[in-house]
Amino acid sequence: MQNLTPRQIVSELDRYIIGQGEAKRAVAVAIRNRWRRQQLDPEFAPEVSPKNIIMLGPTGVGKTEIARRIAGLTGAPFMKVEASKFTEVGYHGRDVESMIRDLVEQAIKLVRAEHAAAVRERAEAAVEDRLLDLLLPDSAGRSSSEGEWDRGSSSGGFVEDDQSVERRQRLRERMRHQLQEGELEEREVEVSIQQKAVSMNMFSNMGLDQMDPEMSKMFENLVPDQTTRRRMPIREARDVLMQQETDKLIDREKLTEQAIERTEQSGIIFLDEIDKVASPSESQGKGGSADISRQGVQRDLLPIVEGSTVSTRHGMVNTEHILFIAAGAFHSSSVSDLMPELQGRFPIRVELDDLTRDDFVRILTEPHNSLTRQQRELLATEGLEVQFSDEAIQAMAELAARVNTQTENIGARRLMTIVEKLFEQVNFDAPDMAADGKTELKITDQMVRDQVSAIAEDEDLSKFVL
Repeated sequence: MQNLTPRQIVSELDRYIIGQGEAKRAVAVAIRNRWRRQQLDPEFAPEVSPKNIIMLGPTGVGKTEIARRIAGLTGAPFMKVEASKFTEVGYHGRDVESMIRDLVEQAIKLVRAEHAAAVRERAEAAVEDRLLDLLLPDSAGRSSSEGEWDRGSSSGGFVEDDQSVERRQRLRERMRHQLQEGELEEREVEVSIQQKAVSMNMFSNMGLDQMDPEMSKMFENLVPDQTTRRRMPIREARDVLMQQETDKLIDREKLTEQAIERTEQSGIIFLDEIDKVASPSESQGKGGSADISRQGVQRDLLPIVEGSTVSTRHGMVNTEHILFIAAGAFHSSSVSDLMPELQGRFPIRVELDDLTRDDFVRILTEPHNSLTRQQRELLATEGLEVQFSDEAIQAMAELAARVNTQTENIGARRLMTIVEKLFEQVNFDAPDMAADGKTELKITDQMVRDQVSAIAEDEDLSKFVL
């Protein structure tokens, strides 16, 4: 994050997202401003607030993808929530603060992964030793023929002679070599596994994470973990033991502190469907229950976006410097229909463009994860090499643009439907085609017309199929 300039961020986003230059630039500057704030004098830095962003545009034009990619690029905790779900149940719906708790959980996972990578070598060595201990039980589990009983001692203990110790050490090293070479992967061992008690899981489903942190810890202490023993092959036991040894090596308090700090300083929350909680101008003042619910959600969102302290099971989290990126189609409402106070917390507004036929051509061919590449890679696993003619790409783009014009405009998602329809029979027949010796498949514009054009031309049918 420290080394990425706005231009580099936009360039990286261009690998996955076609067009929408204005939105990319706005997000890139917002991310760079975070780094700039961290370079300021510690006394002045808290005065600089993040410049939250509202993206306006129809579905399928890249709003969510921009936010998701920027989070992955910077290693920031990221949470996508639909603002509309807070209106679905009861008066206010789900607790709005739950998105901060979910963001902290994401940060915990990110930081834990980093700590786990740092202690990986030590954890692997510990797992290897534990597997050897399971494969070669200690002296208490061996027969007397492998050593001598110390009958003269008061404890009546078991004593190994030098030969037995040396023999055992050679056996252990031989088995260590076999483990490292993967020769014992199918041998079964018995492993202890800790699990949360059923009653604890029941509490968590009821929203334990939304309780006061002290209350949450009390319930956890009331119901201790259950330990069970299971027999499993070494290839499975290695993952279980790796998790256990990693947990032993990680400093939980340090992990939690870093996760909360990263949430507060780098967290990104993507508020999708923000237009669904806006009250259209013509309906304001009528007192309808839907409008009351929408305004209630806006009032609940305001302190979170503005900056407040939220209680989580891991500690208190301040939301003042979390970056909020809101998005909505705003077909039947506008940003001005949001509460003035909430509007003010989103000073940057960018409008994303509708996707054209030329955009669809680029989406099919240019991105690192393009739909055509996805199909090629998937069918290559069956031994089938797929090639697309330029005319086929043009035909798919033309169909997507036409259907979007005739029916609901769902942007690039229409391409996914068309590609899936085009490959419907091929995906089904691919294993048989490879078995019959067919290893190449050329996708032509004629195939596109045969598979998809007839459906696209029937407006009523395309509504249901495409």
